[in-house]
Amino acid sequence: MSKVGFIGLGIMGTPMAGHLISGGHKLYVHDIKPAPATLLEKGAVACASGKEVAQKADIIITMVPDTPHVEAALFGKNGVGDGLSPGKIVVDMSSISPIETKKFAIRVNQLGCDYLDAPVSGGDVGAKAAALTIMVGGPEAAFNKVKPLFDLMGKNITLVGGNGDGQTCKVANQIIVALNIEAVAEALLFASKAGADPAKVRQALMGGFASSRILEVHGERMVKRTFDPGFRIELHQKDLNLALQGARVLGLSLPNTATAQELFNACAAHGGSGWDHSALVRALELMAGHEIGQKKAQPRRSQTAG
Repeated sequence: MSKVGFIGLGIMGTPMAGHLISGGHKLYVHDIKPAPATLLEKGAVACASGKEVAQKADIIITMVPDTPHVEAALFGKNGVGDGLSPGKIVVDMSSISPIETKKFAIRVNQLGCDYLDAPVSGGDVGAKAAALTIMVGGPEAAFNKVKPLFDLMGKNITLVGGNGDGQTCKVANQIIVALNIEAVAEALLFASKAGADPAKVRQALMGGFASSRILEVHGERMVKRTFDPGFRIELHQKDLNLALQGARVLGLSLPNTATAQELFNACAAHGGSGWDHSALVRALELMAGHEIGQKKAQPRRSQTAG
């Protein structure tokens, strides 16, 4: 049994933390909101600060929205850094800047501790099912120590390379996910506007080369109009912003990534920052003047006098 700290108990963090308790580990938790009763009932210990979590746990996991939140959790007043002692391991499972991640790792290393960046993919569905993909950057020895915890939360776990490489992998993942959502949205919108049943089109495509996890999960969301997150559009905007910023530094052009970001921006402009990222389809629907599942208007017959 390990003593594990978990900071960030949102849509993803709560089920992930729950799997660690179910795996027999002692869990110390902290969030800006009160810890969920579901975790406390299972035996999680609520802590007043990140500092307290770090003092009590040997492995400290953060799962928060963005780069500034990770920095605040680690190095802010009464943050994790204030409670660390040599030999502990900090694991950030948020999706943040690879460049800042490398800086955070150095600061944690200077305190005598190891640092792993271990962002995840799979959304709330994967978090609840303990089926997340986990992309890890950091020293192999630390990875091997934390691997049993990763195994409780995910299925596909890969040590990609050194610190920052896990986050770079996650940015690449988010490019692929965004472009696949956009492709599925265009295809189902095209089918619907042409008069076909988008649900049956999706079912047919699931048996062919166009089949994908995005078509399966997010295609269903588009057809059923279930856009509660999930993974919020504002978070995917953040991830694509990291991709586009990195592309500028590297001298790359990512034209389709930029297009997907503009479609997310259009959703946000219509009040959709908190929608699930599958709702990217709504931006395309606005331009088309047609909603998936909407009946195609029948052309009016011309009438002649007589």
